[in-house]
Amino acid sequence: METLDRRNQGLRAEARASALLEQAGFTVLERNWRCRLGELDVVARRKDLLVVAEVRLRSSEDFGGAAGSITAAKRRRIVRAARHLLRSRPELARLQARFDILLLRGSDGPIEWIEAAFDAG
Repeated sequence: METLDRRNQGLRAEARASALLEQAGFTVLERNWRCRLGELDVVARRKDLLVVAEVRLRSSEDFGGAAGSITAAKRRRIVRAARHLLRSRPELARLQARFDILLLRGSDGPIEWIEAAFDAG
């Protein structure tokens, strides 16, 4: 049951992050988009900008908190999955892409939005 509860908390966090993006004028195109190379939590578009957002929920700041949990390996998986998405959806490939992180502390806590948190390089 603990795994199911964590999954539900993650889904609620992604829903809150999506709502924040929508309030900022973005249209959410994908949530929990998966391919063999990885998963993208939220993909959103505003005009010619495509944002691939990693959503992180942490109950404490132990071990670097939510931001510290996004390792170099995790960033590489996100970039690979994003490239796969762009190949499968060519209409998105012409857009400027940006990788953001939305950090949530607790299920009802504030959201910290880090724009252009990392690049594809």
